[in-house]
Amino acid sequence: MTESPGLMQSAPPRLTTLVREPLVAIRDLKVYFKAGKGRIVKAVDGVTLDIFKGETLGLVGESGCGKSTLGRTILRLTEPTAGQVLYRDQDLAKLSAKQMREQRRHLQIIFQDPYASLNPRMTVGQIIGEPLDTFKLASGTEAERRVQELMETVGLSKRFVKRYPHEFSGGQRQRIGIARALAVDPDFIVADEPISALDVSIQAQIMNLLERLKREKNLTYLFISHDLRAVRHVSDRVAVMYLGKLVELTGARTIYEEPLMPYTKALISAVPVPDPEIESQRRRIVLEGDVPSPLNPPAGCRFHTRCPYAIQSCKEVEPALVEIKPDHFAACIRISPDQPDIDRVKAGEAPGLSA
Repeated sequence: MTESPGLMQSAPPRLTTLVREPLVAIRDLKVYFKAGKGRIVKAVDGVTLDIFKGETLGLVGESGCGKSTLGRTILRLTEPTAGQVLYRDQDLAKLSAKQMREQRRHLQIIFQDPYASLNPRMTVGQIIGEPLDTFKLASGTEAERRVQELMETVGLSKRFVKRYPHEFSGGQRQRIGIARALAVDPDFIVADEPISALDVSIQAQIMNLLERLKREKNLTYLFISHDLRAVRHVSDRVAVMYLGKLVELTGARTIYEEPLMPYTKALISAVPVPDPEIESQRRRIVLEGDVPSPLNPPAGCRFHTRCPYAIQSCKEVEPALVEIKPDHFAACIRISPDQPDIDRVKAGEAPGLSA
């Protein structure tokens, strides 16, 4: 990546001040797709991120920002263009197909569409039992017992073991997908919008199930969603993504109460509050314009075309993700550790350039 004017390039930022090693460490990850006629889609463009054992990291952003591509690339379901994905200090991006297959037992995914991700020609027992056979973890009677145990774990009766996916509701099908992911006792699960295809009445049940399984099995999640209410409910930390890049990262409570980035503030302002009196007093931040195309992202800060605080330097300088407050990272040249509140920064100033 070339240097941006006025901003020195440095090593990828350490994205936490906590003294612990990440279970999954993403370093300058890039995922580009060819779009014909020499055009390139920069779906993920230089993401650096730590995910710690036992936590749920929420990943949010508008549709098309690259969050699902990031999740799939961590598991090598999509091949990275550049960068590293370290799982227990082993770079998954450099493993051969055979070596990666051995790691898949520890890294699983729950897909967005609970129907499309299940083979309609297989029974529930066959679907959940397939990973046991693939990794040679159980067979025969032991495999049948394990499948029934998994079904009960996710709230399905073992009497349904010979039924097919079309015989279940959307919420039940998602439980089948969760049971399949749990079959190999993974350490890390990417939950790729696991509730977006479900009725609202079922969403809370699935989120509560994921929370219970996390506690019981000491799981680590990357929870991808555009539903900020769901992310707030399940996440320990939240990362905000915009047009292939991370723009903010901090604790789940902090990001809702003290967001730093104008983009994050706009997202949160769109989340309805169940109290009519409070809702009537809230100020909705409406962003002007559409999300730019990843085929031709803007120079400098990618959000500057829609940002009400943008100045000329925002069009020229690509901001780094830096620690503005303790364990609170943001990518904006108009704020700094000394001046974290963008509303109080003088017009035309960019304290982040000299920080």
